[in-house]
Amino acid sequence: CTALYGVPTMFIALLAHPEFHQFDVRSLRTGVMAGASCPIETMRQVIDRLHMRDVTIGYGMTETSPVSFQTRQDSDIETRVATVGHILPYLEAKLVDAEGRIVPLGETGEYLVRGYSVMPGYWNQPEATASAIDTAGWMHSGDLAVFGEDGTCRIVGRVKDMIIRGGENIYPAEIENFLMTHPEIVEAAVFGIPHPRWGEEVCVWLRTTRPIEPEELLAFCRNQIAHYKIPSLVRNVDNFPMTVTGKIQKFEMRKVMLREMEESRCE
Repeated sequence: CTALYGVPTMFIALLAHPEFHQFDVRSLRTGVMAGASCPIETMRQVIDRLHMRDVTIGYGMTETSPVSFQTRQDSDIETRVATVGHILPYLEAKLVDAEGRIVPLGETGEYLVRGYSVMPGYWNQPEATASAIDTAGWMHSGDLAVFGEDGTCRIVGRVKDMIIRGGENIYPAEIENFLMTHPEIVEAAVFGIPHPRWGEEVCVWLRTTRPIEPEELLAFCRNQIAHYKIPSLVRNVDNFPMTVTGKIQKFEMRKVMLREMEESRCE
């Protein structure tokens, strides 16, 4: 085997396998990681321990067949973890604001793509198709992104996952990437839940090598990220709810937290 494909969660699980050292993986050289951002420490281990020096990062949707952006084989490690690379040939991409206006380079907008790889539509669902693909042929991804001067694309989150706390826009991916620099945090999932004063508050579920208390996490974050981005609710868990392809289901986590909040009010 020379190539390995998967989402970051799969690679994290492989590297943490208790019998990992018993397997000879030196034949690996390349592969594709997609579906979520990859923490820099995970990328280092994928390159060093899995020998995947030529691993690339891909980004796209099932509806776009599926990859639209990809890092190059010789991209440095920072490019592989901070961006999804450059747009692939014969495709167009743009970022727009809530009114559909193209945003300047360096600013956040919803990612739209157009080209040969965009699907004709959802099977027997004309209304869903019309809401996803506009009359000019642009596929609306629902992802928030930033284009760099060098043509790279950085995904900062989902439109529906963006947290608005006290009027401040918070992108979960930014907080997750920071939290996973903690040596004992294996994986982090950040999402918003309702708050009577701030509109929303930041909640995080953590997979760790040992339980991390909220006070410890606060100390780790203090003076490193903006105060309004620091999670106010922290939960240590063994596993995250996921799809069959390994993507984290934050809406399920949110339902659990909301249910517990409702139960506590009723007590």
